[in-house]
Amino acid sequence: MKKLALFFIAASIFVACTNEKKDTTASGDAKVDTLTYKYDSVKVYSKYVIKEDKNTDTAKASIKYPIFENKDLNTYINRQVLDYFSKEDQAVSSYQDIVNSFIKGYDSFYTENKDTHQWWFLQIDIKVLRQTSNYIAMQYMHSDYAGGAHGITNISYINYNPKTNQPITLDSLIDASQKPKLLSIAEGIFRKNEKLSATAPLADKYFFDKGIFALAQNFYVSDKGLVFLYNPYEIKAYVFGTTELIVPFSALKEIAKPHTILTSTN
Repeated sequence: MKKLALFFIAASIFVACTNEKKDTTASGDAKVDTLTYKYDSVKVYSKYVIKEDKNTDTAKASIKYPIFENKDLNTYINRQVLDYFSKEDQAVSSYQDIVNSFIKGYDSFYTENKDTHQWWFLQIDIKVLRQTSNYIAMQYMHSDYAGGAHGITNISYINYNPKTNQPITLDSLIDASQKPKLLSIAEGIFRKNEKLSATAPLADKYFFDKGIFALAQNFYVSDKGLVFLYNPYEIKAYVFGTTELIVPFSALKEIAKPHTILTSTN
């Protein structure tokens, strides 16, 4: 943690909002009719400073997110974040509410444990990965620590069609009848990546239910193909981090639905 000298003079929660005004488009697939966007953020620090040897720090919470001209898309992104937090606190209705609530929780913890050496953190970062005329892929990274042995980071993807203002699901790209074929192709790639033979048992090293390979729920379409991401603890121990699996477009030609982002040139 970096030394934050400003906390010595903080008498109350400090709230900082930043706004990056430069319009941006995703690299690689940007076209004339792609949407421009800017990033905005909210950030809150606790007023309580933790001293650890020569270092000082405090709890912090931040959310960074893109803002598009498309209001429906902004609303959809907003709901992906808020729905998670509102399950525990129905009073949460904005990004500012989220960071305020987190720091409030830490401050309450600190007042009851003033000898603590913990400084909590919450970091949410939503960034655009890829954009074409009819597809936007965003990475939603959620990282936090609120006690325990270590923090945890989870990544999910937001897939959206800005022309129809509808989310893009795997079912909209791959027909149900072709899912077993996709699973077989993906398992072959997984075994190759992990240097496993075609018959090596998965139960020995991985957390797949009953040792049967399964696709990750997280996916997006990159310029290389269909990307699946397993988060820590999903199929491996925390120490191994995330596991990425890419099914190339060439392997999807026969199983993808026609006229989708898997088969069309965007």
